[in-house]
Amino acid sequence: MVKSKLCLLSVLLCLPLLFVHSDSIKLWPAIAPGEVEGAVGPEEFRQPKPDSKDVLRIANVSTPMLTLYRADPAKSSGLAVVVCPGGGYNILAYEHEGTQVCEWLNDLGISAVLLKYRVPRRKNRLPYEAPLQDIQRTFGLVRQNAKQWNIDPAKVGVLGFSAGGNLAMMSLTSFKKRGYSPIDAADKLSCRPDFGILIYPAYLVDRKKRDTLSPEIQITSETPPCFFVHTGDDHVPAEGSVLAYLALEKAGVEGNELHVYPFGGHGYGMRKIGTPVSQWPTRAASWMKSMGWLDFK
Repeated sequence: MVKSKLCLLSVLLCLPLLFVHSDSIKLWPAIAPGEVEGAVGPEEFRQPKPDSKDVLRIANVSTPMLTLYRADPAKSSGLAVVVCPGGGYNILAYEHEGTQVCEWLNDLGISAVLLKYRVPRRKNRLPYEAPLQDIQRTFGLVRQNAKQWNIDPAKVGVLGFSAGGNLAMMSLTSFKKRGYSPIDAADKLSCRPDFGILIYPAYLVDRKKRDTLSPEIQITSETPPCFFVHTGDDHVPAEGSVLAYLALEKAGVEGNELHVYPFGGHGYGMRKIGTPVSQWPTRAASWMKSMGWLDFK
């Protein structure tokens, strides 16, 4: 018994302090729309083994939340970015595609909003359906609290990795209609991101027609501009990023940027892996500056 308690204590001490951030709030005042109580098990933090290449994972999220990482007021740009970790819509890679991303954004003077959306995939629902409700709700809440959080409501972007990149793309293309009935004043505000940063986004390519985007991704002239990063040796096809970039250009959306590197694989997030793709945070920061959202030296 004593040994098990010590093991539990050591796991809790290893969890990043940011998980108990004071600005974490539930997205929904009651049970999330479409949820069946008890349909998934209790929420789990799965800590990687020492010296392994595994990542910290959160599983069984049924109470989605957002966590605000405020930029230092002395250097805040007023810009905010909603961060969507990946994980195949089954878990959330919450550290190297989440908390570490928020820290990088804060260093740039950007407030970050880390989204803990619902996973795993819900039975009889599309993989992105419940998470899309969560991210649409998040944008309304961010804009509702913009003054209090020192955020410009006209400068709120989205950044996603892998499945989180798919979720980001769905939010960028599905903002005209919310996936749930409005519940309060936050849902009367726009859920349209002002821009997107998509890092090895998944599930963009149609499964049958490999040279086209998935049918649910409807890019138009109203889709916000995007920044893409992918590698040629990624098991998630880089064609998804390329096709989305070309569709944006064809639709007349200005300011898009695409980087396809030869090597780097999948899932690197903020990790430095010794290949040029690790430069993506610098490239993304330069893009945000060139688009006028960010001012830094």
